[in-house]
Amino acid sequence: MDLWSFLILLLIAGICGSIGQAIAGYSRGGCLVSIALGFIGALIGGYVARALGLPELFKIGSFPIIWSIIGAALFVAILSLITRRA
Repeated sequence: MDLWSFLILLLIAGICGSIGQAIAGYSRGGCLVSIALGFIGALIGGYVARALGLPELFKIGSFPIIWSIIGAALFVAILSLITRRA
């Protein structure tokens, strides 16, 4: 993987993470948090899709876009329930 491919992968993960935050309605942090959420969302979403036997809907390279967004939204929703302020 060259530098440009890695930068594009980070950009895609950041976009997926920020969309996941927008769906969940909870936002903490900036660009680096969105990138991390995109990668965590890809892991969670890919695991859920394999466990349920669902197909890969849209991939760029080896990065599952749809499952990353769904996984990031699930992860952010769980985080918002745990860290919700009174």
